[in-house]
Amino acid sequence: MIQTDTTEEEVTTIENQSPQQVIKKTTKQVEPQVKEGAPQKVYDTKKSIFRFNKVIWYILGLVETLLIFRIVLKLLGANPSAGFASLIYAITEPLAAPFSGILGTSTTGNSSFEWSTIIAVIVYLCIAWGVVYLLDLIYPISSKDLETK
Repeated sequence: MIQTDTTEEEVTTIENQSPQQVIKKTTKQVEPQVKEGAPQKVYDTKKSIFRFNKVIWYILGLVETLLIFRIVLKLLGANPSAGFASLIYAITEPLAAPFSGILGTSTTGNSSFEWSTIIAVIVYLCIAWGVVYLLDLIYPISSKDLETK
């Protein structure tokens, strides 16, 4: 909880005179008091958020790698009925589908270049970065906060 009043005033008046006659007025700033929970609980919370950030980046890396495999296999004209190519296409189809109609596909012979998959890679990167940045704004964590306790 943060203290909202950050100033204190001290007014000194001379006795037997009206209160409107101020002799001395002193104002000093008071630092807001931040009240946190138990140190171990705060540490555990920050550690959990840090791990969550790492999980987000790991999932993004996995999704981006699969989409890059899709781009390369399509570009090389891989046989879609081959085992590995079929697996990659099946896994990445739900990831690339929301972007499939945005731009066309450049085709030369057996190879094709899906511009929409490039857009998917960029959008997923922006989403992951935005979530991690939002968490960092809400719960700022430095490496000093996570040193061994």
